[in-house]
Amino acid sequence: MRRINALEDIREGLEALARLDPRLAPVIAAAGEVPLRLSQPGFGSLVSIVVSQQVSRASADAILGRLIGLVDPLDASTMLASDADIFRQAGLSRPKQRTVLAIARAVAQDGLDLEGLVALDASAAMALLTAIHGVGPWTAEVYLLFCAGHPDIFPAHDVALQSAVGHALGMTPRPQPKALYALAESWSPWRGVAARLFWAYYREMRGRDAVPAAVAAKKAQKTV
Repeated sequence: MRRINALEDIREGLEALARLDPRLAPVIAAAGEVPLRLSQPGFGSLVSIVVSQQVSRASADAILGRLIGLVDPLDASTMLASDADIFRQAGLSRPKQRTVLAIARAVAQDGLDLEGLVALDASAAMALLTAIHGVGPWTAEVYLLFCAGHPDIFPAHDVALQSAVGHALGMTPRPQPKALYALAESWSPWRGVAARLFWAYYREMRGRDAVPAAVAAKKAQKTV
């Protein structure tokens, strides 16, 4: 599998996308910088993605910062050995608590190799990740994008991506996941770069960053 692991890969992908779909040329022009945002694979990075679900980036950063301070190091074994009250102190919701513990058990007890699975093809890696209780397609896809550098993943359940694509391509109402998955097929094999492009476009459109886990995952690397 080719990995998106440098800004040169992003530039190559953007050039290819402009050829594949001429509608994307003005999107590329409007989006400005399209960052790489590649994070270290592992337990801490996957937890950071779970934390970032359905909350603002500021809230996710605050919650993860508290969790890192309470669970040191932030790894599966230490998480399972920690007092349950750490979740309340960190501000993590009960559904996210259950998901984090399920991930910890999958790693520490069932032998799931979060570092090794990034070398698998997308379907095999997605199957392993979504078999964990509470880990859905969005979480798995974001992990593969930012931790595996997978070149051909597009998280169509992401509301910011739906909004950005709808705005850029004049689609009202914004495309829902099924329609967006179908639309993104035309951007293969560079859907991972297309996702980064539309997150960058959303940043310029809304004046705020909506990428789910990049900053949080970088913080988590220190303890993984």
